[in-house]
Amino acid sequence: MSNDTTARLTDVDVIDVRFPTSRELDGSDAMNPDPDYSAAYVILRTDAGDGLEGHAFAFTIGRGNEVQAAAIAALRPHVVGLSVDAVCADPGLVSRALNEDSQLRWLGPEKGVIHMAIGAVVNAVWDLAAKRAGKPVWKLLADASPEWLARQVDYRYIEDALRPDEAVALLREGRKGAAEREAQLLDRGYPGYTTSPGWLGYSDEKLTRLAREAVADGFTQIKLKVGADLADDIRRMRTAREAVGPDIRIAIDANQRWNIAEAVAWTKALTEFDPYWIEEPTSPDDILGHATVRESVAPVKVATGEHVQNRIVFKQLLQVGAIDVLQIDAARVGGVNENLAILLLAAKYGVPVCPHAGGVGLCELVRHLSMFDFVALSGTTENRVIEYVDHLHEHFMDPVTIVDGHYTAPTLPGFSSEMHAGSLATYRYPDGGFWAADLAAQASDQPRETNR
Repeated sequence: MSNDTTARLTDVDVIDVRFPTSRELDGSDAMNPDPDYSAAYVILRTDAGDGLEGHAFAFTIGRGNEVQAAAIAALRPHVVGLSVDAVCADPGLVSRALNEDSQLRWLGPEKGVIHMAIGAVVNAVWDLAAKRAGKPVWKLLADASPEWLARQVDYRYIEDALRPDEAVALLREGRKGAAEREAQLLDRGYPGYTTSPGWLGYSDEKLTRLAREAVADGFTQIKLKVGADLADDIRRMRTAREAVGPDIRIAIDANQRWNIAEAVAWTKALTEFDPYWIEEPTSPDDILGHATVRESVAPVKVATGEHVQNRIVFKQLLQVGAIDVLQIDAARVGGVNENLAILLLAAKYGVPVCPHAGGVGLCELVRHLSMFDFVALSGTTENRVIEYVDHLHEHFMDPVTIVDGHYTAPTLPGFSSEMHAGSLATYRYPDGGFWAADLAAQASDQPRETNR
């Protein structure tokens, strides 16, 4: 009989969680007119006896969430049995093991559903590690040594742009003045901007009301979805500009809708309203296309990253000068480790990072990455804002709080990714309380319940 008493990861639970946001047109844009914000939700369980678990998720918008959940479940054999102490001391162990598995790589490599599944598991490890350390993830990262942080990064395919020694140097430089910036962060928070007024399905009256509320709440930037109809976009941009005045930035987001010539012409047609950036003007894989758009629409900035699949594509976008604003997403790439690589690349190339957020829990997660970047890497919030959308925060144990247009710094241990048990039970698909009642009502042709 073995005398090994090492605590192990014992299970990876996966829950298909969906919210009926399409019924109020929350999240609607030119490419996604009816999203139901969803999460393939992960719980890492252990036998450590301390009651701590790792929670995370991959974000989707409804149909197909079951595919994402199945991809996460397929990783269970690769994770169960690992030492809790080992993976919490070095989350890169899990990141490397999953990304280097030859058969898993065939399903990517490092892209798509399997890569997002790996990201969810890796983020759950970081949540567990931070809880065991008694720190929020941003603080865990900011307190770590530059050498340890640099070892968390996979330099394959990016070493032509970022070498390990360069990463260490950037992190060492970033630690200078970290204590003062941490105090500033805890006092003031991190600047945000809001997309809440700008969903494509909203009426002009609702856009106006929400835009004015955003300014009253302290936001200095809002964002509008564009790309379905040019005449409508001109009217909506005029409405928004009249609502917020000349001094508030208005970003616009096409959600990959356009070909290159169309992106240039459409953006130029909206320049009379002084758009700050055009986001995702074309396919996220079209690096040279982004460069062409950027050259053609300046001084309007070009932003992208929400759907960029890995650090390699980000590297190339930076190398060819294709973007003015880099938008990381906490749940799109392979978790915290890969986002560290992307933040380091952005720091080297001097490009500001303005994360994508919203959806289910993305605001909760990505604030940790930006706050680490401010405290211990880039050292600045100049021209940097985190996207904010006022949806679904009440379902999280450590929800986002906005004060005067700024994200407050989370202080609870973990990655802020854990949802309330009641929310999981209610919105589990298709047998949670909400969906079971909704499907029964549909079967009997009763009116559907709206989102609460």
